[in-house]
Amino acid sequence: MRRGYITVFLSLSLTLILSLVFTVIEGARISAIRMKFECVTDIGMNSVLAEYHRELLKQYDLLFVDTSYCGSHPSIANTEGHLRNYMHKNLQAGEGRGIFGGRDFLAMDVGSVKISEYSLASDQGGAVLKRQATDYLNDYPLGAILDKVTENVGLLQGFGLDTTDVGAMRSRYEAEIAKIGLPEVEVEEGKFEKVPLNNPADAVNALRGSGVLNLVLEDPSAVSAVKVDLGSYYSHRSERVTGTGLCEEAVEVGGEANELVFQTYLFEKCGYYGEELEKGLLKYQMEYILMGKDTDWQNLEQVAKRLLLWREAANVLYILSDSAKVAAAQALAAALSAVMLMPALMEPVKYLILFAWAFVESLQDVKTLFSGGRVPIFKTAADWKTGIGCLQNAKGSLTKNEGGRGLNYKEYLQIMLFLQNAESRTERAMDIMEMDIRLTPGNAAFRIDACFDSFLAQTSVSSRFGYSYEMNRRYGFY
Repeated sequence: MRRGYITVFLSLSLTLILSLVFTVIEGARISAIRMKFECVTDIGMNSVLAEYHRELLKQYDLLFVDTSYCGSHPSIANTEGHLRNYMHKNLQAGEGRGIFGGRDFLAMDVGSVKISEYSLASDQGGAVLKRQATDYLNDYPLGAILDKVTENVGLLQGFGLDTTDVGAMRSRYEAEIAKIGLPEVEVEEGKFEKVPLNNPADAVNALRGSGVLNLVLEDPSAVSAVKVDLGSYYSHRSERVTGTGLCEEAVEVGGEANELVFQTYLFEKCGYYGEELEKGLLKYQMEYILMGKDTDWQNLEQVAKRLLLWREAANVLYILSDSAKVAAAQALAAALSAVMLMPALMEPVKYLILFAWAFVESLQDVKTLFSGGRVPIFKTAADWKTGIGCLQNAKGSLTKNEGGRGLNYKEYLQIMLFLQNAESRTERAMDIMEMDIRLTPGNAAFRIDACFDSFLAQTSVSSRFGYSYEMNRRYGFY
C-alpha cells in the first residue's frame, strides 16, 4: 500500500493556476456580457425599424415607424416597450441549464430602456419627411425638370402676370363712361331718353360672376363631389406630436431639403385633374395642396380662377399690343349708336371691348388646359384662338382643344406650387398622406406626426453576477 502526498510547491502552483483559470473565466464572462449586450441592443433596434409602416412605404416610398402601431394613442413609450420586449426575448433565448447541469453563464436581464431622441416626420416643418422624399429622388434625372420650372416661373413673374390687376384697369374705363354719361334723344316733345350703349362687352362681363368650371368644362357634373372633414388632419390639428427633429447623421447624409425636388416628388405621388389616382380620398390632390379647401370642386374651382387671372393678364398685355385687334375693337365701338352721338365714348368703349375679348380668350385657354392642351405663357398672333365675334356668345364660342404649344395643365400647377408658401405646401401634403393611409385596413387613426425614422436609445442590462452596463445607440433610415 502506497501513501499519497503533495508537495508544498505543487500546492502553491495549483493555487496560482486555479486563480488564473478563474480569472480567465470571469474575464470571459465580462466580455461575453458586453458582447451579448451589444448584439441584443442592435438586434432589438433593428427589429424596431423593421416595424416600418407598410402602407406608407407602398404608397409614398417613405420609411417610418408608427408609434401608435395601428392604434389611436401614439407615444414613443410604445416603441420603448417594443424595444424592451425584443431585447428581453433575445437575452433569454439561450437561457437555461447547461449540458453539465450548470446555471446560465451570463444570467442577464434588461435594465432600463429609454428613447431620448427621435425624428418625427412632421418635425421642423416637415424637414424629416422632405429629407426622405428628396433622398428617394436622388437618382432621378431632375436637372431638366427643375430648370424648366424655374424658367417658367421667371417668365410669369417677368411679365407680372401674378400681380397685374386687370379688374382695376377695366374699372378705370367703366368709370370714364359713367363720368361722360350716355347721350339723350328726344322721343316725345319734352321727353328725353338715354341712348343705350349696347356694348357687346357687357354680355361678357355678366359671365364674370359665374363659376369658372361651369364655363370651361364640357360636363361640370363629372367633377368629383368628394368632401372631407379637415379638422382631423395634420394642418388643422391643434394638438400635434413633436420629436427632436433631424439628427446630425441624417443632415449629413441628406443635406438641406430641396423644395423643388420635394415638389417633383409630390407630382409623382399625388393626383390632379386629368391624372387622378384611385388610391386617393380627394381626387384632385395637388389642387388641395395648393388651395386647401374641403371639397374637390372648390379646390379645382380656385385653381381655375387663378389660371384665369394669369391668362387674362397675359392676354390683355398681348391684345393691347396687337394693332389689328385694337383696330377691330375700335371699329366695333364706332358702330355703336351712343358712340356715334358722343364720340368721347369711343376710347373707353374700345378698351372695354378689348378687355372682354381678352377675357373670352382666357376662358378658352383654361378650357384648353383642362382638355389636355397647351397654352404659352405669352402669346403671338398665331396662338390667339378667338375672334371678335365671340363677344356675342362667349360661352358657346369656346371649343375643346387638345393641341397647341406652350405649357400644359401640370406645368401651370408646377408654377403655382413653386410660388406657394412652403409651410402650407408641406402641411397639406401631409394631410393628403393621412387621408390616403386612413383608407387602408387597420389605419383609420393614422397620423403622420406619430411616425419616426430615427431614434437614440439609452439601454442598460444587469447580470446576477453583479455586473451592469449602459449603452447609447442611434439607428434610423438614413
